[in-house]
Amino acid sequence: MMDKIENIELKYLTIEDFEELKEATVSSYGSMPNSYWKLDEIGKLISLFPEGQIVIKINGDIAGCALSVIVDLDEVEDHHTYQDIVGDENFKAHDKNGDTLYGIDVFIKPAYRGLRLGRRLYDYRKEVCENLNLKGIVFGGRIPNYHKFAKEFTPKQYIEKVKAKEIHDPVLNFQLSNDFHPVRILKGYLEGDKASGEYAVLMEWDNIYYTKPTKKPSANKSIVRLGLIQWQMRSYIGMDDLMQQAEYFIDSLAGYRSDFAMFPEFFNAPLMAKFNHLSESDAIRELAGYTERVKEKLSELSISYNINIISGSMPEVIDGSLYNVGYLCKRDGSIERYEKIHVTPDEAKIWGMQRGSELKTFDTDCGKIGILICYDVEFPELSRLLSDEGMDILFVPFLTDTQNGYSRVRLCAQARAIENECYVAIAGSVGNLPNVHNMDIQYAQSAVFTPCDFSFPSNGVKAETTPNTEMILVADVDIDLLRELHTFGSVHNLKDRRPDVYQLQRTKKS
Repeated sequence: MMDKIENIELKYLTIEDFEELKEATVSSYGSMPNSYWKLDEIGKLISLFPEGQIVIKINGDIAGCALSVIVDLDEVEDHHTYQDIVGDENFKAHDKNGDTLYGIDVFIKPAYRGLRLGRRLYDYRKEVCENLNLKGIVFGGRIPNYHKFAKEFTPKQYIEKVKAKEIHDPVLNFQLSNDFHPVRILKGYLEGDKASGEYAVLMEWDNIYYTKPTKKPSANKSIVRLGLIQWQMRSYIGMDDLMQQAEYFIDSLAGYRSDFAMFPEFFNAPLMAKFNHLSESDAIRELAGYTERVKEKLSELSISYNINIISGSMPEVIDGSLYNVGYLCKRDGSIERYEKIHVTPDEAKIWGMQRGSELKTFDTDCGKIGILICYDVEFPELSRLLSDEGMDILFVPFLTDTQNGYSRVRLCAQARAIENECYVAIAGSVGNLPNVHNMDIQYAQSAVFTPCDFSFPSNGVKAETTPNTEMILVADVDIDLLRELHTFGSVHNLKDRRPDVYQLQRTKKS
């Protein structure tokens, strides 16, 4: 029985620890051949990669150990052996410029098992991986209970039985519980490992914080500041007057160092007042005549104010057909276009609006984003397709006349944030336009929604405006929290989908 524990600490392995390490290794591995490291091997590992060699001490005595090297994973053959990694006396497999931490040994002395000390060693390795910006951790994991089932199951079947909790394997169960996942079977991995049938499982842990090194200057951000414009519908003398108001809001958001400014759907609708003597379908086609000029002006403002601008939406005529479209005007000067995929019955009946077909994500200096116009957010398939492409933030410019119409947009937007593990920002218009047919009243409460988990607001609402009041909303969102949610969330809405039962795919490639 162990003595009373007075102190537990993680320490770098030193050459002075060798004799005690040897004794601890033999007591842990028992009859395994060559079950302990030689003095010169430990010395070489410490000199090559000191932070990769760690011991855990209880009351000053070694209770466990973890040894590691760094490898270039592309240079490691898929079906390698343990000797391929450690067999050379100079550990040539170690590459200080490699991209992956390779675990070559980890153990806890029998007297100290059951204290979850192994988890501390694994957690330390993960911290090293994150600090050194490595892709992840791999190692060949033993399956010591396989010999009991070798006549009944293949190694692959055995692993599936262990994952299903039908068979207990102390090593594999432990690794699975520490967020490692099996990649492939390694045959003949460790010579003499009769308990595992000389099989091993290549286990892998992915570093969600890994960023690919680049020689180019990068402005990618973790904390992204969103700026939403809750636009007041009012009469304007002309386009210059309207754009002066638009610039005022852009200037305000840029003053708060916002990364994005989003306008609502049809924010330029007041310009239709000039054509109110025409039918509704003709008036909106006249409004489409301003779209190119508005786009160009917003692009100029995005550059001069150093902010990415989402134009909401505007009517556009292409080959005689009318569409509801918008533009992402990036602060690097580039412009990208998006379309409303689903038009409302009113848009189709009164304006003759046609359905768009272009759906895509957009790469920005703040990550990958998606944009859906109003009614589109009520169709979960669209945002799920964008999520599959890596979308972090979904922007939804909208226009709703009544509170029940607004509630449809809001509630669906919140659902999209949860099911796609992303942020969703919605921005709408308020007020009224008595001199524009089919644009009588507007109701809006702009907001930023989040997933519902411990790192986020419990109600999934990051920030929201005062209903039916002209104002701006500024809110920060943390992209790294999404990475953590994907892996460590209470539930995994993306990972736990069942492609064996249902699948979603495009019928037309955008």
